[in-house]
Amino acid sequence: MNAISATTSPALSRRQFTKAAVVSAGAVLGFPAVLSARNPNDKLAIAIIGAGGRGASNTGGVAPTEYIAALCDVNQRNLDAAKVKHPQAASFTDFRKLFDHAKDYDAMVVSTCEHTHAFATMLALQTGKHVYCEKPLTYNIYEARKVREAAAARPKLATQMGIQIHASENYRRVVELIQSGAIGGVREVHVWVSRAWGLQSAEAAARNKDIVNVTDRPKDASPIPAGLDWDLWLGPAPERPFNEVYFPGPKWYRWWDFGNGTMSDLGSHMNDLPFWALKLKAPLTIEAFGPPAHREIAPASMHATYEYGPREGMPPVKLTWYQGEDKPKLWTENKIPQWGNGHLFVGDKGMLLSDYGKYLLLPEKDFADFKRPEPTLPRVKSHYDDWLTACKNGTQSSANFEYSGWLTEANHLGNVAYRVGKKIEWDPVNLRAKNAPEAQPFIQRAYRKGWSLA
Repeated sequence: MNAISATTSPALSRRQFTKAAVVSAGAVLGFPAVLSARNPNDKLAIAIIGAGGRGASNTGGVAPTEYIAALCDVNQRNLDAAKVKHPQAASFTDFRKLFDHAKDYDAMVVSTCEHTHAFATMLALQTGKHVYCEKPLTYNIYEARKVREAAAARPKLATQMGIQIHASENYRRVVELIQSGAIGGVREVHVWVSRAWGLQSAEAAARNKDIVNVTDRPKDASPIPAGLDWDLWLGPAPERPFNEVYFPGPKWYRWWDFGNGTMSDLGSHMNDLPFWALKLKAPLTIEAFGPPAHREIAPASMHATYEYGPREGMPPVKLTWYQGEDKPKLWTENKIPQWGNGHLFVGDKGMLLSDYGKYLLLPEKDFADFKRPEPTLPRVKSHYDDWLTACKNGTQSSANFEYSGWLTEANHLGNVAYRVGKKIEWDPVNLRAKNAPEAQPFIQRAYRKGWSLA
């Protein structure tokens, strides 16, 4: 079987801007003239909130063409490393204090840990800044709704969630194939990832020697690493002593108080494709399967099934997510290529198998003479360029908060169903599980004293 790989195709040309043109367009269209005169060559003045890990990567994504005006991180080591590359930038430990100087910035890149994404992002929106936020957009469903609505109220601000693969040629080609009807109406989708970070069975732990199988919240404290402000790192999460099982990343994202495990992390990337191709938003029901839910730690292996109703001429569809050792039946029975991570769209006329970089129409013999549709979606240079261009020309990026807010809500719902242990009937208007009031603490939580999401 020969999968078609994504090839480098000519991206749509980025518009060339001059200061005069942008100011003129802003006056006509009513959006801000965002190219700030205080920066060299009229570059965007960007504040980096979270400078280590993913933050360092995201900084590298925007720095080549823009001006890094501020750096913020709760870990002094991350700040020091970032300052070496960007000595001109102001530095902060507490991002709330950075916003005392909001007038100095045009845009924000938020790359903190998951449990503080919404707090920095909401401040950015409320102070009129374009904002790029690392995935998942928020820690829970309530926060995703708040952020999405805040962005909708400020349509002149360009927003983007960090799902870099969304900009790829391969994903766009798959969307075009599905939406053009290449495999007919899609009624079933399977999405799987092999990552097994989280609470594992003893048998699975024995097979995955590289994973530290912590089984409960530690009672003892570890020495706080030099330069780390542990209280700020905790932010709105429940207080506890520092322990090395939480820090540095990615350790923290296995713990329910700080993250949501594999589903909210890789689900942002992998569920993105069916969500986009099938025009999904709020599911009708969600049911999850796996070992009994642990009170502290997300699971390594589980799966969840979402039921969606008809949408824009598309039939009802079931989407099933699998992580860790769980896989679709067609995969375990060796009836499709056993890719380690993938999407399988099952349509009335055939199937489409894909991953990040390639796709395959199945059965291959049925598609030997298939004429693929002409491209219909715009191509972009990169995920970062998509956002930066939107900041400068008053448009929206393709993974803006309207789109990624719904995607984030859906991903979190899989974990909510898993933790409740029953099939959830979802009410998206009122943000509640109609048949499971016990799910509410997983939808919205109380914050630690001193923290609130306005």
